[in-house]
Amino acid sequence: MTEHIYAHEHPESAHKREGGFTLWFTGLSGSGKSTIAHLVGPELDERGAIVEYLDGDTVRTRLSKGLGFSKEDRDTNIERIGWVASRLTRQGGAVICAAISPYEETRGKARAMVEEFGDFVEVYVKASVDACAQRDVNGLYAKAFAGEIKGFTGVDDPYEEPANPEITVDTETQTPEGSARHVVERLEALGLVKGGVRA
Repeated sequence: MTEHIYAHEHPESAHKREGGFTLWFTGLSGSGKSTIAHLVGPELDERGAIVEYLDGDTVRTRLSKGLGFSKEDRDTNIERIGWVASRLTRQGGAVICAAISPYEETRGKARAMVEEFGDFVEVYVKASVDACAQRDVNGLYAKAFAGEIKGFTGVDDPYEEPANPEITVDTETQTPEGSARHVVERLEALGLVKGGVRA
Protein backbone atom coordinates (compact mmCIF):
# COMPACT_ATOMS: atom_id res chain seq x y z
CA MET A 1 0.00 0.00 0.00
CA THR A 2 2.78 2.45 0.88
CA GLU A 3 4.21 2.22 -2.65
CA HIS A 4 1.23 4.32 -3.75
CA ILE A 5 2.02 7.19 -1.35
CA TYR A 6 3.92 10.07 -2.92
CA ALA A 7 5.56 12.78 -0.79
CA HIS A 8 5.06 16.37 -1.89
CA GLU A 9 7.45 19.20 -1.12
CA HIS A 10 5.70 22.44 -0.22
CA PRO A 11 6.92 25.97 -1.06
CA GLU A 12 8.02 26.57 2.53
CA SER A 13 10.14 23.40 2.62
CA ALA A 14 13.28 25.27 1.62
CA HIS A 15 12.75 28.12 4.10
CA LYS A 16 14.59 28.04 7.37
CA ARG A 17 15.29 30.15 10.44
CA GLU A 18 18.94 30.60 11.30
CA GLY A 19 20.57 29.23 14.41
CA GLY A 20 19.05 25.76 14.53
CA PHE A 21 21.14 22.72 15.36
CA THR A 22 20.78 19.17 16.63
CA LEU A 23 22.75 17.77 19.54
CA TRP A 24 22.75 13.99 19.14
CA PHE A 25 23.66 11.94 22.21
CA THR A 26 24.58 8.33 21.41
CA GLY A 27 25.84 5.57 23.68
CA LEU A 28 24.93 2.34 25.41
CA SER A 29 21.85 1.95 27.56
CA GLY A 30 22.79 3.34 30.96
CA SER A 31 25.72 5.39 29.70
CA GLY A 32 24.09 8.63 30.89
CA LYS A 33 22.69 10.11 27.66
CA SER A 34 19.34 11.30 29.00
CA THR A 35 20.80 12.49 32.31
CA ILE A 36 23.38 14.68 30.58
CA ALA A 37 20.89 15.83 27.93
CA HIS A 38 18.54 17.11 30.62
CA LEU A 39 21.38 18.99 32.30
CA VAL A 40 22.45 20.58 29.01
CA GLY A 41 18.94 21.68 28.00
CA PRO A 42 18.40 24.30 30.73
CA GLU A 43 21.85 25.74 30.06
CA LEU A 44 20.97 26.23 26.39
CA ASP A 45 17.62 27.71 27.36
CA GLU A 46 19.39 30.29 29.53
CA ARG A 47 21.49 31.23 26.52
CA GLY A 48 18.41 32.01 24.46
CA ALA A 49 18.02 28.75 22.54
CA ILE A 50 14.61 27.26 21.83
CA VAL A 51 15.12 23.75 23.19
CA GLU A 52 13.23 20.62 22.25
CA TYR A 53 13.98 17.08 23.46
CA LEU A 54 13.65 13.89 21.45
CA ASP A 55 14.44 11.11 23.93
CA GLY A 56 14.65 7.63 22.48
CA ASP A 57 12.45 5.98 25.11
CA THR A 58 9.81 8.71 24.90
CA VAL A 59 9.76 8.62 21.10
CA ARG A 60 9.12 4.88 21.24
CA THR A 61 5.93 5.50 23.24
CA ARG A 62 4.69 8.04 20.68
CA LEU A 63 6.16 8.46 17.21
CA SER A 64 7.63 4.95 17.06
CA LYS A 65 5.01 3.11 19.09
CA GLY A 66 4.72 -0.46 17.88
CA LEU A 67 8.27 -0.82 16.62
CA GLY A 68 10.35 -3.69 17.94
CA PHE A 69 14.09 -4.04 18.35
CA SER A 70 15.13 -5.73 15.12
CA LYS A 71 17.80 -3.86 13.17
CA GLU A 72 15.16 -2.71 10.68
CA ASP A 73 12.93 -1.34 13.45
CA ARG A 74 15.84 0.33 15.22
CA ASP A 75 16.90 1.97 11.98
CA THR A 76 13.32 3.14 11.36
CA ASN A 77 13.15 4.62 14.86
CA ILE A 78 16.41 6.55 14.42
CA GLU A 79 15.43 7.77 10.96
CA ARG A 80 12.13 9.06 12.37
CA ILE A 81 13.97 10.91 15.14
CA GLY A 82 16.40 12.31 12.56
CA TRP A 83 13.59 13.53 10.32
CA VAL A 84 11.76 15.28 13.17
CA ALA A 85 15.06 16.76 14.36
CA SER A 86 15.69 18.13 10.88
CA ARG A 87 12.28 19.86 10.84
CA LEU A 88 12.87 21.45 14.24
CA THR A 89 16.39 22.46 13.26
CA ARG A 90 14.96 24.14 10.17
CA GLN A 91 12.77 26.24 12.46
CA GLY A 92 15.78 27.44 14.45
CA GLY A 93 15.43 25.05 17.37
CA ALA A 94 18.15 23.54 19.53
CA VAL A 95 17.15 19.89 19.28
CA ILE A 96 18.49 17.50 21.90
CA CYS A 97 18.25 13.85 20.86
CA ALA A 98 19.19 11.06 23.26
CA ALA A 99 18.95 7.61 21.72
CA ILE A 100 21.22 4.57 21.77
CA SER A 101 21.37 4.76 17.94
CA PRO A 102 23.81 1.84 17.75
CA TYR A 103 24.57 1.82 14.03
CA GLU A 104 26.97 4.24 12.36
CA GLU A 105 25.18 4.15 9.01
CA THR A 106 21.83 5.13 10.49
CA ARG A 107 23.35 7.93 12.55
CA GLY A 108 24.87 9.12 9.28
CA LYS A 109 21.42 9.25 7.69
CA ALA A 110 20.13 11.30 10.62
CA ARG A 111 23.11 13.64 10.25
CA ALA A 112 22.45 14.10 6.53
CA MET A 113 18.80 15.02 7.13
CA VAL A 114 19.68 17.57 9.82
CA GLU A 115 22.60 19.10 7.93
CA GLU A 116 20.26 20.23 5.17
CA PHE A 117 19.18 22.91 7.64
CA GLY A 118 21.79 23.29 10.38
CA ASP A 119 24.59 21.75 12.38
CA PHE A 120 24.57 18.18 13.64
CA VAL A 121 26.70 17.72 16.74
CA GLU A 122 27.28 14.11 17.70
CA VAL A 123 28.02 13.50 21.38
CA TYR A 124 29.45 10.09 22.18
CA VAL A 125 28.55 9.25 25.76
CA LYS A 126 31.23 6.69 26.45
CA ALA A 127 30.91 3.97 29.09
CA SER A 128 31.76 0.28 29.13
CA VAL A 129 29.15 -2.47 29.18
CA ASP A 130 30.30 -3.42 32.68
CA ALA A 131 29.86 0.14 33.98
CA CYS A 132 26.42 0.45 32.40
CA ALA A 133 25.38 -2.91 33.84
CA GLN A 134 26.42 -1.81 37.33
CA ARG A 135 24.21 1.28 37.02
CA ASP A 136 21.21 -0.62 35.67
CA VAL A 137 18.46 -0.37 38.28
CA ASN A 138 15.97 -2.18 36.04
CA GLY A 139 18.09 -5.32 35.67
CA LEU A 140 17.97 -5.33 31.87
CA TYR A 141 21.65 -6.14 31.47
CA ALA A 142 21.37 -9.04 33.92
CA LYS A 143 18.48 -10.42 31.89
CA ALA A 144 20.45 -9.94 28.66
CA PHE A 145 23.51 -11.68 30.11
CA ALA A 146 21.23 -14.55 31.17
CA GLY A 147 19.74 -14.80 27.68
CA GLU A 148 16.30 -13.68 28.81
CA ILE A 149 16.44 -10.61 26.53
CA LYS A 150 17.69 -11.12 22.99
CA GLY A 151 19.28 -8.49 20.75
CA PHE A 152 20.36 -6.24 23.63
CA THR A 153 22.80 -3.57 22.47
CA GLY A 154 26.31 -4.16 23.78
CA VAL A 155 25.56 -7.73 24.87
CA ASP A 156 24.43 -9.77 21.86
CA ASP A 157 23.80 -6.91 19.44
CA PRO A 158 26.59 -4.56 18.38
CA TYR A 159 27.10 -0.94 19.33
CA GLU A 160 29.21 0.80 16.67
CA GLU A 161 31.20 3.56 18.35
CA PRO A 162 31.21 6.88 16.48
CA ALA A 163 34.29 7.28 14.32
CA ASN A 164 34.55 11.06 14.56
CA PRO A 165 32.10 12.52 17.08
CA GLU A 166 32.21 16.26 17.60
CA ILE A 167 32.17 15.71 21.36
CA THR A 168 33.09 12.75 23.57
CA VAL A 169 32.30 12.48 27.27
CA ASP A 170 33.48 9.54 29.36
CA THR A 171 30.97 8.97 32.12
CA GLU A 172 33.28 6.55 33.91
CA THR A 173 35.66 9.42 34.62
CA GLN A 174 33.37 12.48 34.42
CA THR A 175 30.33 13.33 36.52
CA PRO A 176 27.06 14.09 34.70
CA GLU A 177 27.48 17.76 35.68
CA GLY A 178 31.04 17.82 34.38
CA SER A 179 30.00 16.10 31.17
CA ALA A 180 27.17 18.59 30.63
CA ARG A 181 29.52 21.50 31.26
CA HIS A 182 31.96 20.10 28.70
CA VAL A 183 29.19 19.78 26.10
CA VAL A 184 28.01 23.36 26.63
CA GLU A 185 31.56 24.70 26.45
CA ARG A 186 32.12 22.89 23.15
CA LEU A 187 28.87 24.30 21.76
CA GLU A 188 30.05 27.78 22.76
CA ALA A 189 33.40 27.14 21.06
CA LEU A 190 31.59 26.02 17.91
CA GLY A 191 29.60 29.26 17.95
CA LEU A 192 26.26 27.49 18.26
CA VAL A 193 25.26 29.05 21.59
CA LYS A 194 26.19 32.24 23.41
CA GLY A 195 28.59 32.32 26.32
CA GLY A 196 27.37 31.90 29.89
CA VAL A 197 24.77 34.44 30.99
CA ARG A 198 24.69 33.78 34.73
CA ALA A 199 25.78 36.60 37.04
